[in-house]
Amino acid sequence: MNENLLYTATAGFEAARQLSDLDQANPALRLHGHSFQARIRAALPAGWRSFPGGEADALKAHLQACLQPLDYEFLNHQLPNPSDERLVRWIASHLDVPGLSLTGITSKPDQGVDLDASQRAHVWRRYRFEAAHQLPNVPAGHQCGRMHGHGFDVILHVERDPHQQESEVDYLLLDQAWQDIFALLDHACLNDIEGLQNPTSEVLAAWMWRRLVIRVPALSCVTVYETATAGCHFNGSDYRIWKEQRFEAALSLGRAPEGDVRRRLHGHSYLLRLHLSAALDPVMGWTVDYGDVKSLFNPIYAQLDHHRLDEIDDLASSELGELVRWIYRHASQSLPQIDRVDLFQTPGCGVIVQRGDTAPALPV
Repeated sequence: MNENLLYTATAGFEAARQLSDLDQANPALRLHGHSFQARIRAALPAGWRSFPGGEADALKAHLQACLQPLDYEFLNHQLPNPSDERLVRWIASHLDVPGLSLTGITSKPDQGVDLDASQRAHVWRRYRFEAAHQLPNVPAGHQCGRMHGHGFDVILHVERDPHQQESEVDYLLLDQAWQDIFALLDHACLNDIEGLQNPTSEVLAAWMWRRLVIRVPALSCVTVYETATAGCHFNGSDYRIWKEQRFEAALSLGRAPEGDVRRRLHGHSYLLRLHLSAALDPVMGWTVDYGDVKSLFNPIYAQLDHHRLDEIDDLASSELGELVRWIYRHASQSLPQIDRVDLFQTPGCGVIVQRGDTAPALPV
């Protein structure tokens, strides 16, 4: 199995800005500010880290150093018309990190821009609607067969034209395209809508795609969060789902330098995200049942939650890279559809293992 290991880190900064070249009614023309979040993802070469197990912390330190000139500053002094896309390109160009595969900026919780290794920008915006549904084809007794409801979150992704740098215009275009979809879905029973008689996350994402891509030809992906911990991506041809879980565990990093607090026995509240790719089941309308993902993963979860990681028999060490590989290896035995595992030891800082280069740059 060809595995790629990517470390990821997140850091924030506070800054003011004023944007130009927008419609006169756009409030971004006025002086305003944001609590920005930047994130990076990198395939770090051996020897770059200060010690095995310290990669995510070192990556975050590099990101914080890069962002320091922006913190509590007027961004227009650093670059002209500091839109989200121009800002993320500035950050990428000032990072001294090898193997950088993604740089992202979030200016508000519901919008941002990701820049991939080929310098292609992916603009995304998050929306929400409230609706009821039931899945008519599930086995008797399945909880999703009962009528119930969700607050669905939706993220629309657009691949930017590399010759343009006005991500704020894309946000407005997505807003306009979303309005008709929102009017149909919000405070409705999804089963009553044509094409959504079996409204799984996968069916819903594809249904949205078909309607939105007509108005937004650059649409690259639709993401549907059915719950806060599970959802689906659809890019016009392929489906990928994810399921999140958290576990509490203790560890010590024995190869940390003398005097480093990480040598002591300590712990983390880990966030784990399993990603799976599979064909759509034409009857069930899903790729893999979220409930099945959780139940099949439970034996692995039971070894992790409320345990000392260094006491797991076949885990070579409790270092983040070894731990995520261990999870991937064991989860793949019961869930062969898995193609990526994300593991965060602190918010936004962790590691990703993925099969080949199959995982897109998505804000999940």
